[in-house]
Amino acid sequence: MAGADGVEKLENAIVRSAEQVAGQIKAAKEAISTVIFGQERVIENTLVTILSGGHALLIGVPGLAKTKLVETLGITLGLDAKRIQFTPDLMPSDILGAEVLDESNSGKRSFRFISGPIFAQLLMADEINRASPRTQSALLQAMQEQHITVAGARHDLPKPFHVLATQNPLEQEGTYPLPEAQLDRFLMEIDVDYPDRDAERRILFETTGAEQTLAKASMNAEILITAQRLVRRLPVGDSVVEAILSLVRSARPNTDGEGDKLIAWGPGPRASQSLMLAVRARALLDGRLAPSIDDVLDLAEPVLKHRMALTFSARAEGRTIPDVIKQLKTRIG
Repeated sequence: MAGADGVEKLENAIVRSAEQVAGQIKAAKEAISTVIFGQERVIENTLVTILSGGHALLIGVPGLAKTKLVETLGITLGLDAKRIQFTPDLMPSDILGAEVLDESNSGKRSFRFISGPIFAQLLMADEINRASPRTQSALLQAMQEQHITVAGARHDLPKPFHVLATQNPLEQEGTYPLPEAQLDRFLMEIDVDYPDRDAERRILFETTGAEQTLAKASMNAEILITAQRLVRRLPVGDSVVEAILSLVRSARPNTDGEGDKLIAWGPGPRASQSLMLAVRARALLDGRLAPSIDDVLDLAEPVLKHRMALTFSARAEGRTIPDVIKQLKTRIG
């Protein structure tokens, strides 16, 4: 009986924590929506990524408020936010930091580490595909390992640490597309589309007047870390786990004849882990205590599409990765 009582107390504690944290997250989401208009899905998926403890790749043409979103997130979530504009001549040390030689008054010389902009809680990597592979890999390694090594010395990154990288789908000349292994480090790839007419009308009035709405802090780093821990404690039903496994495994070749014809390579186990965390985070964002199969279906595309490639014959037939994911979802939806 004592064991049952202990489990019940733990469940009650999780319920109380979830209700409290969900209220704070909802307030943060509303605060962001007062500054960023017409991008509700983008805001939701970005918050889901951060609550899951991951990093996101935002893809959209210029002028769709990608930079503004990251700036607003930093203020609203109470995080130390920094921005790096990626260029072809950017060096790894411009991101990570470097050792400099200091000389004291007595003439003694010693090396001192000067930290780079990566030492932030929320880092915007603007146009990440413009930097060389060497510089990209310095950032992506830090994203994975949560620390950097300079001159043999380890430097831990702040907690929480999230990277929101942007890519412009236009002007691909002179860019360095991220390799597949590095794309896999991003929990989600989020498409930033054009706003609808009503949202664009609101943007016109809100952003060209004498006064602009400013973001307000709704959370802080401690609350966010608590929320991230809570996401990992939310229960997931067997049907949701099976849906995740079925979807991710069906997105690989060698699963059935049709997959072999369409899919050249597919998502690994990290995709399943990402989807498992993302559905929990989305449930918490909505104020629910457990994720549903609908969460799996809604988050399948942003979690899977950068982890797949189509065969030449599928591309020749005009098939796209979103089409194939949609087809795979019908099997479990």
